[in-house]
Amino acid sequence: MTSILIIAGDYSEDYEVMVPYQALLMLGYKVDVVCPNKRKGDFIRTAIHDFEGDQTYSEKPGHLFCLNATFSLVEPGLYDGLYLAGGRACEYLRLDQDILSICRDFMARKAPLAAICHGIQILTAADVIKGRKLTAYPAVAPEVRMAGGKFITVEPEESVVDGNLVTSPAWPGHPALLRNFVSLIGSQT
Repeated sequence: MTSILIIAGDYSEDYEVMVPYQALLMLGYKVDVVCPNKRKGDFIRTAIHDFEGDQTYSEKPGHLFCLNATFSLVEPGLYDGLYLAGGRACEYLRLDQDILSICRDFMARKAPLAAICHGIQILTAADVIKGRKLTAYPAVAPEVRMAGGKFITVEPEESVVDGNLVTSPAWPGHPALLRNFVSLIGSQT
């Protein structure tokens, strides 16, 4: 069975956890959602980010999401794909050395890796995007460039694929991001 690992945390963007989780389950994949320092059955708080005409997105409380796997038990080599949820959680998740190691493992194996919105901050901290084309929420563009990546500006509904890496700027890009991620997984399994 194809296994996907989703990394999220408190104040990950609600849609960017729930939509891929449910969509990938619907396709018959085993999907484990984990957060550092939390265990299976623990909850994370999510945030809803919306685009309402302000200079940046608005933020509202999201749902409680029940984790279905324990972070400390993750063995990256057992997973066929990695999905990095966006949102404010990425500000602190990118400081976790175990998460950075997981990202490096997927990139070294050229295994499918999807990152959305601020999830790309984890990849910049892992130092795995030099020379890669990718997109992110526009406020992350300077980090992408400083980490040696080539930032591609696309509409929020689009995604960018570069080898095993697929990225999108925000949750409106889920159809494109997930379509491309699933396509990469299909070519690997």
